Amino acid sequence: MTREVLDCRRLLCPMPVIRVQDRVAGLQPGDELEVVCTDPGVLQDIPAWCRINGHRVTEMREARGEYILRLRVGEAE
Repeated sequence: MTREVLDCRRLLCPMPVIRVQDRVAGLQPGDELEVVCTDPGVLQDIPAWCRINGHRVTEMREARGEYILRLRVGEAE
């Protein structure tokens, strides 16, 4: 299992979701991706994208004005 971090600070919608989509495309099922963002919209956008695409958000938290989401890559469709 691979764990990666994706820096999406200072990016506004829809760029964080696009960056997540691009990075997940290179990962394997079971891999984890931690996404660090400053746009609060990601708290709705990334979980919605994960539900549609078969991935799972395992953690969401806020720290010092940043939003950190951890997701687990699901099986390819």
